[in-house]
Amino acid sequence: MAHNTPDANVYFVPSHSKWPFVGSIAMLVLMVGVASWLNDTSWGRWTFFIGLAMLILTLFMWFGDVIRESVAGSYNHQVDGSFRMGMIWFIFSEVMFFGAFFGALFYTRNMGLPWLGGEGHGVLTNEYLWDGFSAAWPTNGPADIGGAFQTIPAWGLPLLNTLILLTSGVTLTIAHHALKAGNRKQLLIWLGATVVLGCVFLFFQAEEYIHAYKELNLTLGSGIYGSTFFMLTGFHGAHVALGTIMLTVMWLRAAKGHFTRDNHFGFEAAAWYWHFVDVVWLMLFLFVYVL
Repeated sequence: MAHNTPDANVYFVPSHSKWPFVGSIAMLVLMVGVASWLNDTSWGRWTFFIGLAMLILTLFMWFGDVIRESVAGSYNHQVDGSFRMGMIWFIFSEVMFFGAFFGALFYTRNMGLPWLGGEGHGVLTNEYLWDGFSAAWPTNGPADIGGAFQTIPAWGLPLLNTLILLTSGVTLTIAHHALKAGNRKQLLIWLGATVVLGCVFLFFQAEEYIHAYKELNLTLGSGIYGSTFFMLTGFHGAHVALGTIMLTVMWLRAAKGHFTRDNHFGFEAAAWYWHFVDVVWLMLFLFVYVL
């Protein structure tokens, strides 16, 4: 642990930490595991779970050090500003992350698919390679590569999950106002409700995936539609899971008496992330399920 530096003009310099090095090793093991698993290597699955366990443990210990330093009063306004800028840039990187996937969806539907269907310079491609290919969305590719499948109606579980996430944004905002008002009981109630809503969202998404695979034959192998559908919804689901974990940690910290009216950026950072996830889902619901 580093020494306290309460002076606002003295920037906090943390002590040497092993966690960045350990975290790098964990991410390497994780990536090797997932790549091997996707290529049907016998040891890939276990390597993935070992790397995941290493990464979770590393983050738990690393963030634990940060929390202890914060509670001990080591941080000042300069550090708070650094945390805020770091979270802003992190969310910006996530915007670019999803922007790439939405861009892939746009290119596929509005440029790639018409070209394969014979529009513009793609007329020769359509005639000689996939004669009679219908450039209609959703598509599983030429010659029924992915097999017949059905799409998931927007006004069923997707709409329900949209309402759940929108409601969670409201409950989180109420919790934030309760924190700024110094009402810890209301903070715990509404923050807990947000965590529950996040878990319910993930449950319904799992039900949707099971229904898609077992009854609709909509899988990752269902051509470009299947790959973009699961790529977008799957990565979003992973972000919801991460956000739920973050809010759960914030609830536990609040229950232990952490955070004050004027010093609660940990909570604010998790709230920023959750609202970002809400906005991404609204775009996803519109462009993937509705249009």
